Amino acid sequence: MELLGPARAPASHHPALSALGDLAPVPRPAENPDPSGWRRDGPARGPLVRAARDTLVRMAVADVRPAVTADAREITRIQRVTWQAAYADLLPPEVLATLDTPDAEEAWREALAQPTARVFVATEGEWTVGFCAAGPAPAEAVASADGALPEDSDRVGLVSVLLVEPRWGRRGHAGRLLAAAGEALRGEGAERGVTWLPQSDTASESFYRKAGWEPDGTARTLDAGGRPFREVRLTGPLDIPLVERGGGAGGVPSDADPR
Repeated sequence: MELLGPARAPASHHPALSALGDLAPVPRPAENPDPSGWRRDGPARGPLVRAARDTLVRMAVADVRPAVTADAREITRIQRVTWQAAYADLLPPEVLATLDTPDAEEAWREALAQPTARVFVATEGEWTVGFCAAGPAPAEAVASADGALPEDSDRVGLVSVLLVEPRWGRRGHAGRLLAAAGEALRGEGAERGVTWLPQSDTASESFYRKAGWEPDGTARTLDAGGRPFREVRLTGPLDIPLVERGGGAGGVPSDADPR
């Protein structure tokens, strides 16, 4: 139902999942860290001190990059632990169980191998902490309740999933992922974006609102393993500036909390 470009996403992949973490200042590494173990004021006190300092430097470096097939395992793990933490009350156990199978990882691996895949991963140091999948919006993602398509339907991008592992929330990863997806979609001619969220997911809705996205009045009910699953659609700009608190309007605050 969700597309990564023209490639269909894994069956367990769902657009309802969105940012469970939001933007917060990331600790800055020491100025001009020297891998030799020497500091400006003299030598570090042995290998344990150097190892501890190097660990802090790695933890401080946050980034977003395009996903590759080797990321399939971590993407699957993040999806599993985040769904289990956030949607245990909304989705039946058998639906959540599908995320804990070799098939789930293989489905992501195949999707990432497609040349049109638009999947990004957020990293902090050596850890993968979140991911986002986006692509051209299929007709069913942008149609109105009566099936009519908007005039700009061929210029709309779909953010089908945006997840940050809960323990890595409030560190800026969600905003950076959304900004990267927006830039990629704009580069392919999209002029606005849409996403679908569970109606009860006020945390994710708050995050998207900070980015200038708003509900457009469209809702749908899906069948999630025999249980109705109500979603609402949000739409908004794809140019997502990140601003520091007090830095003015028009961006997602770098320390915003979606919860």
